[in-house]
Amino acid sequence: MSYVDRLRARERERGRPVRIGLVGAGQMGLGFVVQASRIAGMEVAAIADIAPERGKRAFAEAGRGDVVASEDRAELARAVEAGTPVVTADATMLTALPVDVLVDASGVPEVGAQVAFAGLLAGKDIAMLNVECDVTVGYLLARLAERTGRVYTVCRGDEPVECKALVDYVRDIGFEVVCAGKGKNNPLDPSANPDSVAEQAAAKGMNPHMLASFVDGSKTMIEMAALANGTGLRVPARGLTGPHCTVEGLAETFRPAADGGVLPEAGVVDYCTGPVAPGVFVIGRSDHPAVVGEMAYLGMGKGPYYAFYRPYHLASVEAPLSVAQTVLDRTPSLAPSAWNAEVLAVAKRDLREGETVDGIGGHTVYGVTDSAENARAGDHVPLGLAAGARVRRDVPAGTVLTSADIAVDETTTIATLRRLQDRLLAGEEVTEAWI
Repeated sequence: MSYVDRLRARERERGRPVRIGLVGAGQMGLGFVVQASRIAGMEVAAIADIAPERGKRAFAEAGRGDVVASEDRAELARAVEAGTPVVTADATMLTALPVDVLVDASGVPEVGAQVAFAGLLAGKDIAMLNVECDVTVGYLLARLAERTGRVYTVCRGDEPVECKALVDYVRDIGFEVVCAGKGKNNPLDPSANPDSVAEQAAAKGMNPHMLASFVDGSKTMIEMAALANGTGLRVPARGLTGPHCTVEGLAETFRPAADGGVLPEAGVVDYCTGPVAPGVFVIGRSDHPAVVGEMAYLGMGKGPYYAFYRPYHLASVEAPLSVAQTVLDRTPSLAPSAWNAEVLAVAKRDLREGETVDGIGGHTVYGVTDSAENARAGDHVPLGLAAGARVRRDVPAGTVLTSADIAVDETTTIATLRRLQDRLLAGEEVTEAWI
C-alpha cells in the first residue's frame, strides 16, 4: 500500500492528518510547505521563522490564508487543535504544540540542535532538512531518539538519503558497495563567499550564503559525511578525491587505484564534478561469471564494477516522504549508524587573532570531510561548531583549524550536545542524568 493510501487511512482513523511543525520558511521550507499541502493525510500545522512574514507567505502559497500569528503558546496550541495554521518567531515554541513531527529547514546547526533536542524530549519525531546539524551531533540525536521511542531522520530529497537508498539496493541484490556519492554541479572554489557569488545568487533567487556553501564545497562535504555515517562507508582521503566524471565513466573512475580508478580502497564515499550532477550514484562490484554475464546481457557493462545511477534528487519535493516513513513505518530514511566522518573547519582566508568566525557559507571558513579518527587525532574543530568561535591566534588561509586556533562558543546547545556525543562515542552510556 502506498504512503498516500496509508496516510489517508490514518487520517480516517484519527480524525485528523499528520501535523507537522516546520522550522524555517526560506527556499527549502517554502517548497516543503507547498508540497506537503498536496499530499493527502499530512499538513504543515505550524511554522517558526525569525521573519514570521515568510511563514505567512508560505501558507499563502499553499492556499491557506487563515493564519494565526502569535507568541502565546496557549493561543497557538488552540489554533493547531482547531485546524488553523499558526506562525511564530520562536522555533522552540513548536516543541510544545500538538504536532507529530518537527521538520527543521533552517540550515543553521545551532537552531537544528535546539529544535531536535527539545523536540525529542517533548515526544516529537524529528526530520532534518538541516544536514549541517546532523554531521555535528546527529549520532547523539539518533541514539536519544532510540532511547525515547522517537524517530530521528535526515529527510528524503537531499543527496545523502537518495544515495543511501541506492546503497541499500545494491547491497540487497548481493553486490559489494565500492563507492557511493554524488555529482557536484559547480566547480569547486574554496574561496567563494556571499559577496563573490552575490550576482549569481540573485539571478537564481538564492540566499548568497547558501550558494557560497555550495560553491566552496562545504555542502558537498557535509552531504558525503552524512552518507558515510548513515551507511558505514569510509572517507577515502581528506577532502575526498573529487574527479571530473561523466555518467558513462562512473564505473571506470570510482574503482580502486589498483584496478585503474581513483580510490585508495573500496567501501568509501566520494563526489565528482561534471554532468553527473544533480544525480547520485553507487558503484557495485560482482565478479561471479554468471552475474558478470547477466549484467553484460542487460547492458550494464563488462564488469566487475557497475554504476547504479539516479539522475536527480528533488529536495523539498521529496522531503515529505520522510515524514510519512517516520509516522507510518517508525524508521528513519537516514540516520547515523556509525561515526566515520567529520566535516572540519578550514580557514577561507587569513584569520587574525580576536576575529569571530561567521560559519557555513560565510567569509571565514569552509568545510572538508575527513575520517573521524583523523579529526580526533588532530584536535580539529567540526565545521558545525565554528560559527561564533573566537580566533585565538593568526592563522593563514587553508589551515585546517584546531582548538588551538579557534575557541568554540561552549555556551551553545550544539556545543553542549557535541561534548555529550564525544562521551558517547568514547564508550559512555546515555543516562537520565544527561537529559
